[in-house]
Parts: sequence; structure tokens; C-alpha cells
Amino acid sequence: MLDLPTSGLPKAMLLAAGLGTRLKPFTDNHPKALMKINGITLLERNITYLKKYGFTEFVINVHHFADQIRDFLKTNSDFGVHIQISDESEEVLETGGGLVKAKELLGDESFLLMNADVLTDLNIEDFIQFHYQYQPLVSLAVSDRESTRKLLFEENKRLKGWKNLSNREEIIVSEKPLKEFAFSGVHLINPRIFHHMPSSGKFSIMKTYMDAMETEKILGFDHSGGIFIDVGKTESVKEAELLFT
Repeated sequence: MLDLPTSGLPKAMLLAAGLGTRLKPFTDNHPKALMKINGITLLERNITYLKKYGFTEFVINVHHFADQIRDFLKTNSDFGVHIQISDESEEVLETGGGLVKAKELLGDESFLLMNADVLTDLNIEDFIQFHYQYQPLVSLAVSDRESTRKLLFEENKRLKGWKNLSNREEIIVSEKPLKEFAFSGVHLINPRIFHHMPSSGKFSIMKTYMDAMETEKILGFDHSGGIFIDVGKTESVKEAELLFT
């Protein structure tokens, strides 16, 4: 169990609403969160992974084959944790919009946000202690690895930019030397983030971070050398099966 401040870290939100187009043909008939790695779904793996660190309260957003996720959780008695569903059946809202829709379920303390289609050995306890020690608006798990999109940080770990290596698009708000890291799909977020976000709509949370990084402290937590696999694409499934039994 984590040694947390009295405010605690009460909830984790798993993003499971996406269409999963890179996982076709599986996602023609299933949500990507129910893709199995060695017989265990991504959703179960990440619930179990977070339970190991003491998480008992979850929010899961759903859209694509939402009833399959509901039925899967019911069949497995929610894996012994308390789960609330944020229903995006009418329209998938992307990361930012999905977060706003789930706002009332997340409470008024810092929460963890994680893509349901990533697998990692990131030490969540260390990540949480980092977040509470430095008190940023957002902490982002990052690592030094190959990726077409990079987040840019100053030496003090503050986020100051973003670049897309495939089309050379970039946003930079610092004149200091910056180091590139790839984002690992795991955030720790202070609910003050909602002051920087539209009250509704479909948008990426990265847009919010880009708008806020000049005035707010958004920090990178470096877990380079650890395992990270984006299982949102078919070519990663075999890699994941070698690393996660």
C-alpha cells in the first residue's frame, strides 16, 4: 500500500473509449481494451497492475462496443474494485473531452489517468511520490525511446514543448535547451486542470497541456529503461506477449 498524504490518490481513470483502428480486424467486433495478451485482456491487466499499488476506485470511459466492456466487468465482479463508467456512447470525445465528461466522477483530489491499451512496469509508487513532492498541475510519465512524437522538457523537468517528427510540426515556449522524451500514456493530474479546459466537446488533452505549459508547472517523470508497450497497434501484440506472461 502506498504511503500517501492524507489527501490520498482516490481514483484512477482508464481510457477505454477509443475506436482502436490500428488493431483491426479485432476492433471490427470488439473494443481494444478487451484485446488479450497471453489470454488476459488489456483492461484486466491494467486494473490488476494499479490494484497492486493500492488503487480501489476506478473510472472507465466507454464508447466502442461499450456493452462488451460493461458485461466483461460484471462477469468478473469488477475485479474486486469499485468501478464507475463514463458513457461516451453518443460520441467518442478523445482524451480531453472524455476527461471533462468524467469530471464529476473523479472527485476533488489528484487522480491518475492512463490509456487502457498501454502496458508498462512504471513504478506507480515512485510516480505518485514525485507528484506529491513537487506539486505540479500535471506529472507525465515519459521515457527516452523512439517515437514520432516527443515532449520537450527543460533541465528542471518542466514541459516546454512538443514536436511531431513525421511532419516537423512543433510548439515551443522556451529559449533554453530542451530534452526530448516520449510520452508513456500515464498522467497524474490535479483537478485544477479543469480550469484550463472547455466545459464540453471533443479535444485532445495535449492541447490543454500545450496551452497551459507556459504559465503552469507540468513535469516529466523519467522512467527510461523500463518497459513500455503501446498495444494499440497490431505489431506490438507479439512484443507484449514476450514481456507479459
